[in-house]
Amino acid sequence: MQAATDVQTTNTLAGLIDLARYPIDDLDGEAGRALTEQCRRQLDEDGCVVLKNFVPEDALARLERETERLSPEAHYNQTETNPYNSAGDVEKPAHHPVNRFDDRTNGFVAGDRIGRDTLIRQVYEHPDFQRFIGAVVGMEEIHQYADPLADLVVNVLREGCQHPWHYDTNEFIVTLMTRQSRGGGRFEYAPGIRSPEGENFEEVEKVIDGDRSRLKSLDLSPGDLQIFFGRYSLHRVTPVKGDRERHTVIFAYAKEPGVIGRPERAQRIFGRLAPVHERLLEEGMQRSDSLTD
Repeated sequence: MQAATDVQTTNTLAGLIDLARYPIDDLDGEAGRALTEQCRRQLDEDGCVVLKNFVPEDALARLERETERLSPEAHYNQTETNPYNSAGDVEKPAHHPVNRFDDRTNGFVAGDRIGRDTLIRQVYEHPDFQRFIGAVVGMEEIHQYADPLADLVVNVLREGCQHPWHYDTNEFIVTLMTRQSRGGGRFEYAPGIRSPEGENFEEVEKVIDGDRSRLKSLDLSPGDLQIFFGRYSLHRVTPVKGDRERHTVIFAYAKEPGVIGRPERAQRIFGRLAPVHERLLEEGMQRSDSLTD
């Protein structure tokens, strides 16, 4: 009976988000405008905004049960990957970032496994939540990711799992932690290390080699919402320690409609393709910038 209660349909964010502290349902009000401006300043400064205890304790317990219920659907794989989720380049030296591979072992629950009646999808699709995210990233309108596997994802990390240095496919990412591991699982990033105009391979190489001079680290807690420019900031999650899984919900939006991840990346992350990926393989795919995925 509890599972049915946890996934009841709702058209309001009341009770799911601390609207007294984070009035995202009234962005035109004084408090709403102040919240947006504060988030924008922080995002401008270091490419990342963390809203502590965005989800109140009672709702967090429900969300944790939900991601725990979904976690067995995660596809796990272990592979060696570079920061670009691409093949190496024999024409470049071994120390070049595109030829620097590290172990990636983690699990992802794909979006088509997360039903419309789940609380996390209701948050993801809610107009007030989308408007708030758009306002923070400076966009009048944002669009749900059109990729049926990668639009809404639960990242599940068991002991020993990690996500090494990488970039996100979409320009910014929104995450909500619902469970932290007993150890490890630390989020680290190099804000704005690349841009649409260039990869900045030299600085990326320094980070991979252990230079921490431009790194920022976050100890995220369950209930924290993170807004992050992950397409331009190199980032990683350090290896998880202990017998408690780390669960993070990933809400994927884009500034343009119809954004879909590369088929080869879907195959790596989810272990399969959706029909839309198969069509892209047949028709070819182009991105709006020249960056490596």
